[in-house]
This record gives sequence, structure tokens and C-alpha cells, in this order.
Amino acid sequence: MAPDPTPAQVTMTLAALAATGATPRPSGETPAQQTERIITGIDAQLSDPSLATQGAWKLVWLALSEANANMAYIARSTDGSNEFAVVARGTDADLTDILEDLDVGTVVPFPESGSPTPVAVSKGAMDAFKRVVTARSIASPSPNVTLAQALAAALKSAPSSPQPTVYLTGHSLGGCIATMLAPYLQAQTWPKQPQFAVITYAAPTAGVQSFVDYFDSVPWVIDERHNNAYDLVPHAWADLDTAAGWYPSPGPQATEEVKLLIGAISKRTKGNVYVQPGTLCPMNTGYTSLAKNLVNKTTQDFLGQVAFQHANSTYLDLVGAPAVPSGPVVTDVTPTFGAPGATVTINGTGFGPDSMVDFGDFACTTRNIDPSGNRITAKVPSGTGVVHVRVTNTLGTSPAVAMGQFAYGGPAPVVVSAVSPTSGKVGTPVTISGSGFADGATVHFKDKASDSVKFVSSGQITATAPGQLDDHQTVNITVTVGTASSPTSPADEFTYTGQ
Repeated sequence: MAPDPTPAQVTMTLAALAATGATPRPSGETPAQQTERIITGIDAQLSDPSLATQGAWKLVWLALSEANANMAYIARSTDGSNEFAVVARGTDADLTDILEDLDVGTVVPFPESGSPTPVAVSKGAMDAFKRVVTARSIASPSPNVTLAQALAAALKSAPSSPQPTVYLTGHSLGGCIATMLAPYLQAQTWPKQPQFAVITYAAPTAGVQSFVDYFDSVPWVIDERHNNAYDLVPHAWADLDTAAGWYPSPGPQATEEVKLLIGAISKRTKGNVYVQPGTLCPMNTGYTSLAKNLVNKTTQDFLGQVAFQHANSTYLDLVGAPAVPSGPVVTDVTPTFGAPGATVTINGTGFGPDSMVDFGDFACTTRNIDPSGNRITAKVPSGTGVVHVRVTNTLGTSPAVAMGQFAYGGPAPVVVSAVSPTSGKVGTPVTISGSGFADGATVHFKDKASDSVKFVSSGQITATAPGQLDDHQTVNITVTVGTASSPTSPADEFTYTGQ
């Protein structure tokens, strides 16, 4: 990265920081506790000189909406440039967010835009916008005020020269919200009149032509829409069907299931014609940035590639900005079954002194965090059934992973974590790695059982590839122990190369 970061590098970094602490702690925390955790994490990253923001920004205001659906924050520069950033968070794995993204069958007026003529946006985008502009911070640095009130106070205390610049930015749904916040804030009266810049990333479409016409008529000092050419989300909802023809070689190509899914989602517009505002800045047009382990023609690989192309980390790389610190990651736990009070080792990355551990919905109160940050020894709390072990700190909560499951009372969860080789002909011996394996296990390649299975250990089994009606396809390998079968994932895929 150059000594002087570009506006795209800075704003994409600020947009990525909005994902900090997006997931609530599984065992529960109050909105105030989650907000404080998010603020602590963002403060730490804003002071990090190794990021594109160069430690030259300070948090002014932050609010989390009800049900964790949306979050926004305001930051100001500390280097004398008199710049401010209003940042909206993208989609979190929350039902409210999902409904907002998909609620495009109805368009509604957007009077808050400041347009003298009627402007229309999707109901989903409008719901998200309203949650952001009405949310009030419940923690310092600016408690009990809305976004507009906090920005007004910040501008009032800002120097008059140079003229203040307010950047509106966000990734994914956050970018969609930013395109609505921009004209809304531009229409307000401010104690010191700023100039406004809009820079979004991977934003789905907010409105129809009337919204775009007004947005494009407003004076912006910068107006840029940065889209990865192979990111599905920005094609919602203008031309989502385009993605049914993806991905070019080396793939993955869309399966019939994917094509049906995209077609069904496209119909949610109910005939409404959505248009993207602003100046398009395309990236990755040559499909040179891709997840090389997700190229098989399977629904799982296609959806995995969609997630990779849309990720904050991919966009940071595409604009040439350093990666932001990631939250904790659990790779596996051992043992994978036992009783309350047993000792379990949790392996992964990003663990620190502030890390908290949950077994499902139950908090672990006794834990020892190794100084390496890669291991936690924990005492199993009370609980029942099969649960995910997850770690939370000020940067977020680790995703639930198959190898991070713990079964109270047993038996161990059956999981396939890798296969070798990943391709071959009928009769190829395949080594299957994972957990929960037992003597007598059966192995299926898609729906065909292997007739040669050898149990090696609870973490390894071998099986020969059985014949298939189509001997040029990619299939999932599943292991069944008793009544328990391993869940499918890209990690268990095997590609037939012929007889």
C-alpha cells in the first residue's frame, strides 16, 4: 500500500470495521454489552497504524438497531484533514437482515431523500434505512443521540477550514443503506456545511429509476460504486439472472439447483425494475481473484465462491488495502464428546485474554488461554445434545464449524474434514479424515456405498470409490456411524475422472 492511502482503501477499511462484533455472543449478552464490545473492537482497529486508516481516525458515535439487524457508526479523522465517515454495516446472519434484503416486491416513497419530486425505494431498503436513522447510541462516546444529531455535534466542533468532508460508505447492505443516507444527510441543515462523498462496495440496489435520477442530480465530491465483477450481491436486483451463467473456467459452473434458486430469488421483485445509482468502478473483471478450492460444479462450491467473492477480505484485497484483524476462529475441539466438568482443548486462531467460550447456549466459566493465541483449555459447562463450541472477543464470535462440535454423553459427532486424493477413477482408494469414525462405519460416494471400507482410527478411514452412472462428476463423500451421518461440505468432495 502507498504511504498515502487512496479514498477507496480508507473507506473500504472503515466499511470492513463495521462487521466487528456483528454476531452476538451465543450464551447471550445485553444490547449494551454487545455495543460496548463492538466499540472496544472498532476503537482498537481505528488506532492501528498498519491499516489503511493509519491510526488517524477516532470513533464519534455508534448504534446497534433492535434485533441486531443494522449497525452504523461515525468516525472523524485526527490528521487535520477535517474528514468524517458515516459507515453502515452490511448483512449479518440475522432473520431481520435477510428479510430486508429480500423484501423487494414492494416499492415505497422515500420522502427523507430531500427530493422535490416523489422518489421510490424497496420496502426492505426503507426498513433498514429507518432502523439506522432512528437508532440511538446506548454507550459512549455519544450516548442517547441519533446519527444525524451526532454528526451535527461533530461538525459543530470541527474547524471551518478546510471545508469538512463527510464520506458515506458501507459494504453489502451497508452500501445500499449508505446510498440512502447520502441524500438524506445532504438535505439537512448543518452548523458547518460539509461536502459529501459516496463510496460503496458490493451494494445491492436500493431503488427504482426515480431514486437514481435524484441521486445522480445531487452534487457529490466523490461518487463511486465499487463492485467485484463476479460478486452476485450487486446484481440484486437489477440483473441477478446474470449470475446463472457463472463462473468462467476454472469454475464453479452453476448447477441446475443454483439456476433454479437464482431464478426464484429474481422473481421476488414482482416486476419492479431496480437501477443502481452512481458511477460504477468494476474490479476483478478477469476473474483472477477466486477461491481456488471452490471450483467444482456443485451447489456447495458455487455458493462458497459467491461468499468468497462478496467477502470484506476480498474487497480489501481488490482495492489494495491491508486485511483488517479477523475475529477468533475455532478449527477443532478434542475430545468431541464427554460430560459436564470434562476438560476440552479448543484449537484455532485469534484467541486472547479477552476471549470467552460458549458450548452452545451455555457459557464456559473455567478456561485457560494459551499465550500462543491458538489454544484454549476449557471445562465443559452444563448442557445437552450436540453443540457448537465458539469463542467470542472484541472482534467478534467464531463461526460454527463441524469440527468444533461437542456431544454431551456421546457418541462423537461424525464429521469429514478432508479427503485424499480429491479426484480419481472408479476403484481409487481414498483416505478420509475427520472425527467420530468407528469400526463398522459405512461410506457413501453420493448415494453409492463403497464395498471396501477400512477403519484406521476415530479420525481416519479409507474407502474405494464405487461406480457411478456418471463417471465424470463431483460427489460428496459421507460417513455413517450407527444412525449418525457426516454433514456434506466442499471438504468432502471427490471428482470422478472416468472408469
